[in-house]
Amino acid sequence: MALAAVQAAPPRPARLSYPSLCPLTALGPASVSAQPLREDRPGDSIAGLLAALALFASLIGLAYRPVRLIPFAIVLALIATAMGGRHARLAAAAVFVGGLCFIVGLALAVITNNPIF
Repeated sequence: MALAAVQAAPPRPARLSYPSLCPLTALGPASVSAQPLREDRPGDSIAGLLAALALFASLIGLAYRPVRLIPFAIVLALIATAMGGRHARLAAAAVFVGGLCFIVGLALAVITNNPIF
């Protein structure tokens, strides 16, 4: 008799499927937090190299004849800034350091009676 009562119950799903749980419902585009990979151009690497070279030349010009080296270093830094790209902050820092080294280098050369050319 208990077996007949179990078979008489209407069939129903084990759990109710909600629209947010149903895999067939279109939810729109997937939302992800990752950004697509951005490939670097060769110009980005060249700009970083020029900016680093400008920093090096500015700091060397601080101790050795500032008027010979530092203006060319500032030109290199300006070229690297114009190229832009991933190393834009480094290039901007190279321009700033170049200007600062020019002023300090000239002052040190005059104070210590060293040649500026």
